[in-house]
Amino acid sequence: MERTRTFGSMWRFMSLLALLMVAAIVPSELVAQGCAMCKAVVESGDGGGRIFGGEQNIGKGLNSGILYLMAVPYLLLFLLFRKRIMGFFKEFAGAQG
Repeated sequence: MERTRTFGSMWRFMSLLALLMVAAIVPSELVAQGCAMCKAVVESGDGGGRIFGGEQNIGKGLNSGILYLMAVPYLLLFLLFRKRIMGFFKEFAGAQG
């Protein structure tokens, strides 16, 4: 059997291909600017926990930022695949054995 592609699936394939091509062309320095900023903040600290004239714990702020950046991709994946994830849990809950 030959499988024909509909207009919707072809459009999805072409948009994904275009997105991958754009991602491959974008220089990594453009995307990785946040890392350089974090490094500069840590290197400019005097080690006393004071930064920009106020009381601030540098390590705590950097850890919060890292956790935020780490959580965003998982949240996006959940939003994109929530139907499959919920279907899996419903099937798992209904399984007998």
